[in-house]
Amino acid sequence: MCPPADTGFHSAEQIIQKGPGMFMDLYLYNTLTRTKERLTPIQAGSVGLYTCGPTVYNYAHIGNLRTYVFEDILKRVLVYNGLEVKHVMNITDVGHLSGDRDMGEDKMEAGAQREGRTAWEIAEHYTAAFKEDLAHLNIVDPDIWCKATDTIPEQITLIETLENKGYTYQTSDGIYFDTSKFEGYARLSRQNREALQEGARVEKNIEKRNPTDFALWKFSPADAQRQMEWDSPWGMGFPGWHIECSAMSMKFLGKQLDIHCGGTDHIDVHHTNEIAQSEAATGRKFFNFWLHGEFLNIQGGKKMAKSEGNFLTLENAFINQDVDPLVYRYATFHSHYRKPMEYSDASVAAAKNGLRNLRSQVARLIESAGEKQAAVHAGFRDKFQARLNDDLNMPRALAVLQELLKSDDSDGVKLATIREFDAAILGLELDREEVAEPLPREILDLMELRKKARAEKDWSESDRVRDEIQARGYIVQDSKDGMQVIKQ
Repeated sequence: MCPPADTGFHSAEQIIQKGPGMFMDLYLYNTLTRTKERLTPIQAGSVGLYTCGPTVYNYAHIGNLRTYVFEDILKRVLVYNGLEVKHVMNITDVGHLSGDRDMGEDKMEAGAQREGRTAWEIAEHYTAAFKEDLAHLNIVDPDIWCKATDTIPEQITLIETLENKGYTYQTSDGIYFDTSKFEGYARLSRQNREALQEGARVEKNIEKRNPTDFALWKFSPADAQRQMEWDSPWGMGFPGWHIECSAMSMKFLGKQLDIHCGGTDHIDVHHTNEIAQSEAATGRKFFNFWLHGEFLNIQGGKKMAKSEGNFLTLENAFINQDVDPLVYRYATFHSHYRKPMEYSDASVAAAKNGLRNLRSQVARLIESAGEKQAAVHAGFRDKFQARLNDDLNMPRALAVLQELLKSDDSDGVKLATIREFDAAILGLELDREEVAEPLPREILDLMELRKKARAEKDWSESDRVRDEIQARGYIVQDSKDGMQVIKQ
């Protein structure tokens, strides 16, 4: 049994203190139809949301985490529109093989061998690490965490249903789903069957009737005992990767199958197989909306992936470098979730500077507005919500924030509106006090030289020194409070 998560600070009621007051039409790009569609929940006023969670054999890399940030924005936008959200996220702790088409080692068993620990210990360790990453990024916890190993009976029951309906067959290594018996198998991927079969031949199993057929249950090897295995009507073994998500989503969302999310790499195999087995078993549609986040590429356009050995974690790329992890959250907002995002030192530096600048502007608003209460600006709220409701367009939503900061509205109104945007959607802790990095001695000396030039009204010298400071990677800002120098 998977108990509801202790959501605490991340409960839906605390995401937003005061909603926008009215439901606007919300349009989301549905991979199933390849169009933006207006969301109409199955049950009025509430949404069932299933997001594919991690396979906990290693740390999540920041490319993985980009998908979870996009899903967090989706959830927050649903709540901002006044909807109740029941969010389920799975933890895959068994059954995900190194080859997506049921070949290779179980990633959990391989992880245990790599680290000299049990598969159960590996799962516990990397699940905890994943949850820490979510907390660092202010990602709202799901309402229900579900481990694949906690729902083995439900998975067996679902396989039995498919068997009774004639969709399965047995080979020497497991029970397989016959994709030729499911009409519209490639409805999500839009690939023709020949292309799918050609791709599936990369991992060849001569006993499969069709290259695209996939395992529902895998048998334990006859000459060895696995760490994770269960008895079943077909013998000792473990579930296939795809059956887990079908069983868990249907168990905890029932018929409220509104939105299913994941990365674009799940479209052709994992989510295609989920749809096939689920609709074959139930005879009804499996999820109305399918949303997919694009890859994070390293500089040069190559996908970041564990299999490529080029992945960065939140810890080694940000935390260990004394960079606020929310810099990464902010960086993801500058690319639409359906477009590839490139990671580089320059993009991190730009995001770091941008977030610091936003927090500095909010700090000035706090200083100016004091404790005076002000109402949220309804016009900017509506504009912000409209951008979000256009398929989660975060770049355009950020543009609304900048427009607000430059407006002639009072500082109190600006502050109240920004705080709502931040608490409800952005999650950037914009009213957190920034701790300035100490400036190098040479920059401090140049600042003194410029102060002297300005005091003497030697404006050409003042400009020359300013340019020299900026050439060394710092921003010079002049205000009524004097000169400020901030590292870019």
